[in-house]
Amino acid sequence: MKERVLSGMRPTGALHLGHYHGALKNWVDLQSRMDCFYFVADWHALTTHYESREIIEKNVYEMVIDWLAAGLDPNQCTIFLQSRLPEHAELFTLLAMGTPIGWLERVPTYKDQQEKLKDKDLSTYGFLGYPLLQAADILMYKAKYVPVGEDQSSHVELTREAARRFNHLYGREVNFEEKLAQTFAKLPSDQVKRFEKSRKKFQETGDEASLNGALGFVQSSPLLDSRDKERLEGYFKGTGSSILVEPQVLLTKDSKLPGLDGAKMSKSYNNSIAMRESKDTLESKIKKMPTDPARVKRTDVGDPKRCTVWQFHQIYSDAPTQAWVQSGCTSASIGCLECKQPVIDAILAEQQPMLERAQPYVSNPKLVRDIVDAGTERARICARETMRDVRQAMGLNY
Repeated sequence: MKERVLSGMRPTGALHLGHYHGALKNWVDLQSRMDCFYFVADWHALTTHYESREIIEKNVYEMVIDWLAAGLDPNQCTIFLQSRLPEHAELFTLLAMGTPIGWLERVPTYKDQQEKLKDKDLSTYGFLGYPLLQAADILMYKAKYVPVGEDQSSHVELTREAARRFNHLYGREVNFEEKLAQTFAKLPSDQVKRFEKSRKKFQETGDEASLNGALGFVQSSPLLDSRDKERLEGYFKGTGSSILVEPQVLLTKDSKLPGLDGAKMSKSYNNSIAMRESKDTLESKIKKMPTDPARVKRTDVGDPKRCTVWQFHQIYSDAPTQAWVQSGCTSASIGCLECKQPVIDAILAEQQPMLERAQPYVSNPKLVRDIVDAGTERARICARETMRDVRQAMGLNY
């Protein structure tokens, strides 16, 4: 079976080129190699835009069209809607029962977003708890990997901690000690002694060699069945059974594409280029981009490193074009509008297949809804299986 990947986006409407280069290109690449679940995080949108309910539905489907335009294929990946699956809210609630508040307050984006969005009242439980809701989203599908940028890795670490704590609290079997003794009875006494010695060393010092050696022995032993192996692994690590899977970070290569002003591309900063921007608007935005301040006149020499347009060339231009820019800017043999034209041409060329893929869905919105409905039903099967295991572990299956 393919290893599972899960990721999502908040629906803030039509996406921009920063989203494409920062995440969607990677999503498209992963879908052919892994079992990919991609979800619309519409509940997450409410954590900061809880007063803007009238735009959520439009934003949801605009964003999904952009996903499809980028190349996501519903036959290769599962696209679904978070709010259609109440299991997410249930797992969020159950995880919250055992999650320390301090874990949520230390997430770097918690205070950072409060500083950046001072015009919004973010002193809400929903905003404080959204990293735990993210954890529920991930853990629900027992994903092995979560593709994120470096700045989001702390959210995945919180997810791992939440899974570890849950497994420790609720992963113990009934009569665990008795069943552990039965498992050890299957092994020669000298192997049990070595296992216990390695376990003590690992739990006291965190020695990775002890961990790898012991778990390698457990997994390869013909005397143990799958339940025995899971029991011994949990015992060795000091946790219970792995009801919830600890995901790994799958780091996405950082996008070097800035906004039109050199800052991070964002609609809220009014410096973005939409993935499906009209040709006239795109040309106007690029032509108005600020360049090297030293080039006041056409005859002034410049330095590409001081120019935001150069960062676009690094994404969109081939080596000969980049050499032409370097030479022309530093010698003033080309003007800034000349320099910008290859970028305009390259973005238009990149957008053309996106526009073509998007057109059927723009013309017939029902196609988009059908894709989301089908993906949500596939996701529901996985969600129900996970919640059955969670309820049983917590004693809530009566």
